[in-house]
Amino acid sequence: MNPILQAQLNHKSIRQYTDKTIDEVLLKQLIQCAQGAASSSFIQAYSLVQVSNKENRQKIATLAGGQKWVESAAEFFVICADLTRVEYCSLAQGLGELEGNTEHFIAATTDATFFAQNLMLGAESVGLGAVFIGGIRNDPAQVAELLNLPNQVYPVFGLCLGYPDAQPDLKPRLPVDVILHKDSYDSGRCAENVKSYDAQMQAYYQSRGDNQKNSNWSEQTATAVQKKKREHMLGFLQQRGFLKC
Repeated sequence: MNPILQAQLNHKSIRQYTDKTIDEVLLKQLIQCAQGAASSSFIQAYSLVQVSNKENRQKIATLAGGQKWVESAAEFFVICADLTRVEYCSLAQGLGELEGNTEHFIAATTDATFFAQNLMLGAESVGLGAVFIGGIRNDPAQVAELLNLPNQVYPVFGLCLGYPDAQPDLKPRLPVDVILHKDSYDSGRCAENVKSYDAQMQAYYQSRGDNQKNSNWSEQTATAVQKKKREHMLGFLQQRGFLKC
């Protein structure tokens, strides 16, 4: 198996970091390489904010639900979907301002996500650890204010980077046969697939070295989505100029 495939299989969310800093040249190289990610119509509708201010990091860690690794990581970035440059081009070409189309929101969000995944994979390839921070969407308005984000920009998630100070156990993913459908979607196997995966995940949770618990994938997933509805997001996004039509 080649190194890229091995790195993808070995991904772990790292939340404990050493005090070692990341060389600035390496950091810029990682960002440049991440820009090789696919982009919808090549609009490159993303930006990232490097948050170095300790006070702002502490505030974001608190807003994200007390995620202290936001403070302790060597670097913390906020990945943003960003249509400001796109709107500038549209106005300059006489095609008018953006109107908050859902399609443009999807394009910017996927652009930001592709870039961020590339950045994480690149970082892991040179020995860094990383974890995405979706908790910044707990209060995106405060995050946007802290970072002076203009309209047509919203914070999608954060990203911690640093040298790992711990190696958590590798979580087993859903089997390929569960997520792969051939020619048409087969909804009839959902219950059986989930039941089988629940048994696998329950065994994993009970056997791992740290944070053992008696749970399964269904319980964790249902709790995650039903307790993190973040119903404020639609209004926030519309105020930012997204999802108006």
